[in-house]
Amino acid sequence: MLRPCACARRISHRAFSTINLPTPSGLNLQTNNLLGEVRDLSTRGQIKEALSLFYTLQPPPHCNQTYATLFHACARHLCIHEGLSLHHYMVAQKPINSPDLFVTNHLINMYAKFGYLEYANQLFDEMPRRNIVSWTALISGYAQRGETENCFRLFAGMLVHYQPNEFAFASVLSSCAESDVGYGRQVHALALKMSLDACVYVANALITMYSKICNHGGVYDVSKDEAWNVFKSMEFRNLISWNSMIAGFQYRGLGAQAIHLFIQMYLDGNGFDRATLLSVLSSMCRSNDLDENGVTKFCFQLHCLTIKTGFTLKIEVATALVKAYSDLGGDIADCYRLFSETSCHRDIVAWTGIITTFSERDPEEALFLFRQLCQENLLPDRYTFSIVLKAYASLATERHALAVHSQVIKAGFEGDTVLANALIHAYARCGSIALSKQVFDGIEFYDVVSWNTMLKAYALCGQATEALQLFSRMDVKPDSATFVSLLCACSHAGLVEEGTRIFDSMLERYSIVPQLDHYACMVDILGRAGMIVEAEELVSRMPMDPDSVVWSALLGSCRKHGKTQLAKLAANRLKELAPEDSLGYVQMSNMYCSDGNFGEAGLVRKEMKGSRVKKEPGLSWIEIGNRVHEFSSGGRHHPERKVICSKLEELIVRLKEMGYVPDTSLSVHDVEEEHKEEQLYHHSEKLALVFAIINEGSSNCSRTAIKIMKNIRICVDCHNFMKLASNLLHKEIFVRDSNRFHHFHDGICSCNDYW
Repeated sequence: MLRPCACARRISHRAFSTINLPTPSGLNLQTNNLLGEVRDLSTRGQIKEALSLFYTLQPPPHCNQTYATLFHACARHLCIHEGLSLHHYMVAQKPINSPDLFVTNHLINMYAKFGYLEYANQLFDEMPRRNIVSWTALISGYAQRGETENCFRLFAGMLVHYQPNEFAFASVLSSCAESDVGYGRQVHALALKMSLDACVYVANALITMYSKICNHGGVYDVSKDEAWNVFKSMEFRNLISWNSMIAGFQYRGLGAQAIHLFIQMYLDGNGFDRATLLSVLSSMCRSNDLDENGVTKFCFQLHCLTIKTGFTLKIEVATALVKAYSDLGGDIADCYRLFSETSCHRDIVAWTGIITTFSERDPEEALFLFRQLCQENLLPDRYTFSIVLKAYASLATERHALAVHSQVIKAGFEGDTVLANALIHAYARCGSIALSKQVFDGIEFYDVVSWNTMLKAYALCGQATEALQLFSRMDVKPDSATFVSLLCACSHAGLVEEGTRIFDSMLERYSIVPQLDHYACMVDILGRAGMIVEAEELVSRMPMDPDSVVWSALLGSCRKHGKTQLAKLAANRLKELAPEDSLGYVQMSNMYCSDGNFGEAGLVRKEMKGSRVKKEPGLSWIEIGNRVHEFSSGGRHHPERKVICSKLEELIVRLKEMGYVPDTSLSVHDVEEEHKEEQLYHHSEKLALVFAIINEGSSNCSRTAIKIMKNIRICVDCHNFMKLASNLLHKEIFVRDSNRFHHFHDGICSCNDYW
């Protein structure tokens, strides 16, 4: 259901509350008193009670003032069924005279608020005469629906008959999106000519419009900020003016400006409301020019202010505070405590908000919260389910996603396309591509996200042929994300010719300009195939500056094919763009180690230490029974380490009999071969595999498949190890690393050793 925007609510309230409706005549005193009670009830929002009383009046009175009040109340409280029934009742009475101008204006306003623009437009066209309120009501309806062209067409028609007032200007400006900058500036120019630009309603709408359509790339220049210039020129500002400007900064990622403006607003003695706090809290982690400590300190101060002013009783503010603390790296336990200690009623919207926050930081905690939500007898909605499925996608097995899938069906959301898309993603991330395809095939109404999600699933699992076949069946217009998935699939399978053809077709056939993601995929496709010169030329021809992803793709290709000099260039660029990323250091160190140049490798490690850059430790996870077990290289912290190491030694002996030879080419130090092999034996994914074998009798290890999840790419040695182990153990082994799925079975891998 479409809810009217705040701007439209202001327009309808001001425009319609000032109408002097005629006093009913020809009614007896008792009926007149009852009609007054009907109007009082509707004004208080008791729509059903008001209508029940109105329908009991006999004979049915035709009182324009009462009808207008009731239609206005239905529109304000979005009582769709009640509004439609009342209109039908009024028409059924067949009054001698048709509804007057005032009642029809309220009807247009009601249908516009409901999103029934066809009905509103029909009423508008059939009016024998119109006034400025008639035009403004319909313009507002088109604005709420985002139908910019119809909104401007109607606004232009209005200019022939009437001079627009501030409400009409505010409505038409609120419809402007990023692509409508020309329309917006034309309306601004007209407002200037009519001296309405200084009106607070128009100025507030201009601030919002310019915040949406003006995206300042690079360094922020206040002199070029048109929204700020409008705000600064206002003689009078109300709370909505301040909120619009703060929200505008937040929308454009200018968190520091939003925070500074709020501080100025507070110090000047201006009040604030819930909307102010939500915008400021959302700006916390979008402050590029504030240090983390400064933002955290401000968050503490704002938290104290919300307690003093009682806004922590608002569940939306409490949820926003939790998200701010979580985004700033606050302790997850403190975030949960803040939410749990909130004394206000926690509805499904609040729970969905907190689950969303935790799903980005700690998926397991998000799932705990979801279970707690269900225990409180709250019914999850489609948005809750989609967030939970996103969290489950980070786990190693699909059984949790299956459980949520059953709840989705029970809740009656089986035909929901958004949830189907989330299920496809969750199953694919767990390695169950067959379940993803089953959900995809069962979708009744496909959108572009459905196709993109399935294409991404095939790419993740290395099924490039299936991805290309699916693309050939795609019956909706592809978008930018479609081609990222296709190019990723080609990259994982080494399909250079197909990848190049797809990349070229983006602009030529689909008029989609390739962006950084597409160039990164294309560099990866060429580089992995050994076409390093072509990959370097593509980087040099890019119409935009390459980002860290592009340089890391080129660096990985150079590492694979031993192009040391170009790798140094790519690594240096990567260090400049992402100074905290260890990839550039690690890749160069590995290259030098492969060449036996341990001196240079040591210097790279020393530089990395001097820059205080830490390599992300390799971790693996496996689910046994109802518990997720984490392993790090060496497995020193696992309680069953001795048993695991003993079983691992037995497995290595058997694999060596099958031809396993440890690949020690990437060992950092020039040490004894025995010590190099010892380091390789205790990589985290090997320990996770052995632990699964030991617990083979457990509920989810009794099957033929073992699923392991990693946070970094699998190394060559572990890849060889898993291939041989799958053959020896007669088991399917799934390893999801940071880049893709590896499905090992019968001594081969789904990637065909191309990763």
